[in-house]
Amino acid sequence: MASLPVSALARPLDLRYSSNRVALVGAGVTLVLARRRGQSWGRALDAAGLAFLAWATARELDPDHPVTANAALPLGAVAGLAGLDTALPGLGALSGLRVLAGTTGEPPTVLDHAAMLAQTALTAATGSRSAALLPGLAAFVVRPTPTAAVPVLGASVPAWLARSGPTGSLGPLAAALALGPLLVRPERVTSECDRAPRQVRDQDVRRARIAAFAALSLGLTQRRAAGLVPLACAVLSVGVRRLRQP
Repeated sequence: MASLPVSALARPLDLRYSSNRVALVGAGVTLVLARRRGQSWGRALDAAGLAFLAWATARELDPDHPVTANAALPLGAVAGLAGLDTALPGLGALSGLRVLAGTTGEPPTVLDHAAMLAQTALTAATGSRSAALLPGLAAFVVRPTPTAAVPVLGASVPAWLARSGPTGSLGPLAAALALGPLLVRPERVTSECDRAPRQVRDQDVRRARIAAFAALSLGLTQRRAAGLVPLACAVLSVGVRRLRQP
C-alpha cells in the first residue's frame, strides 16, 4: 500500500531542543495563570494557544534564532491573558507562513491545500479577513500543480465576504509595523529544513516575512486586528532582534 505524502504543515516539537521546551512550559504556565485569574477553561486554552502561536510564528519568520521565538512567547501570553485575541485564526496564519517559508522542506500536498482552504474559511468566519489571506496566499504561491490555483479562488470568497467579528487590539499591530522595514530586509538563513537535506532558502523566509508585513498592514488599514495578534508579537520580536543585530 502506497504511503501518504509527507505534509508541509506539520513540524515536530523535538524536546531535545531548549527552545521547544520553553514553548511547552510557557504555554502550560500561561494556562495555569489564566485559570488562577478566574478565566474559564476555554479562555485559558485560548491564552495558552496565543502564547504558543506567537512562539511558533516567530520560528517560521526567524528560523536561525530561537531566542526570537522565546521572546515572542511571553508577548503572546500577555496578549492572551488580556483577552486581546483568540487562537483559532492565528493557526491559519501560521500554516500559511510555514508553507511560504518552506521550513519543513516538503512541498504542500493536495491534502495540505485542502487543509489551508478549510483554515482560510474558518479564519474568515471569525471576521479575520487579513489573517485568512495568508493560508489562501500560500496555497496559490507554493503550488505543486497549476490546479492548485483553485484553493485560493475558493478562499477569496469567504475571506472578503466574511461576517463582521471582533476588531481586536490595534496596538500590537502598530508596534510591529513600526519595525516592519527591518523585518523585510534580506538576511542570510543557515537553518536546515526539518525533513529535507538542504538549508531553508533565504528567499522563502523573506517571502514569508513580506506576507506577514502585508497582512499586518492590511489589518491596521481595515482597523481589524482579530487573528493577527500572535503574528504581531512574532514580528515585533524579530524586528527587535534585527534592530539589535542587523
